[in-house]
Amino acid sequence: MAKDYSVFDVVGPNMIGPSSSHTAGAARLGKTASKIAGKPVKEVKFYLHGSFAETYKGHGTDKALVGGILGFDPEDARIRDSFDIANEMGVKFEFIKTDLGENEHPNSVRMEMVLEDGSKCEVKGASIGGGNIKLTEMDGLALDFNGAKPAVILEIKDITGAVSFVTGLLAHNNKNIATMSTSRIAGSEYTFVTIETDEPLERDILDQISKFEVVAKAVVLDKF
Repeated sequence: MAKDYSVFDVVGPNMIGPSSSHTAGAARLGKTASKIAGKPVKEVKFYLHGSFAETYKGHGTDKALVGGILGFDPEDARIRDSFDIANEMGVKFEFIKTDLGENEHPNSVRMEMVLEDGSKCEVKGASIGGGNIKLTEMDGLALDFNGAKPAVILEIKDITGAVSFVTGLLAHNNKNIATMSTSRIAGSEYTFVTIETDEPLERDILDQISKFEVVAKAVVLDKF
């Protein structure tokens, strides 16, 4: 969704590395992808596009992406040693230069993750400047999340009343919905729903949503 950027956004956050776009943004992309996966990542392939592909070693994008997958924040000093830490944890990683398409942001990456239980998760996004990011795809479906507001991403059965149950639950807990979008899974009985709220969701609300029998997955993403 649209987000207004201040001069502080453009200057960038506290971080490890020379470039907010190539390190802070990259770390944030990796961490958010790992959170969306919902389970420990055991293997990840980073498909690097544009300037990410050209300068990922020199600018520390590679270490930042791996650090993010491990759950490190952009300012975490452990990012410098993220390769060694990942190896110690048994997390495999690989960087692949690719062309994601002429319409993609030059600082884009597609992350293909294999999780601890053998399941897979794929997230695509871009670092758009000042440490800010934009997620554009999840498991092949369109996604629009940039951290302007907290959000919950749901994989929910595509039946009448399923989404209204969730929105009703949020209203009952005095949570105002800022935006909501859906993306249907072709050939599946499930759909992805992204709901941005004005305030963060408490753990008990997420638990209530997750217990709803038609919800296969629920992920809360914090505001950046």
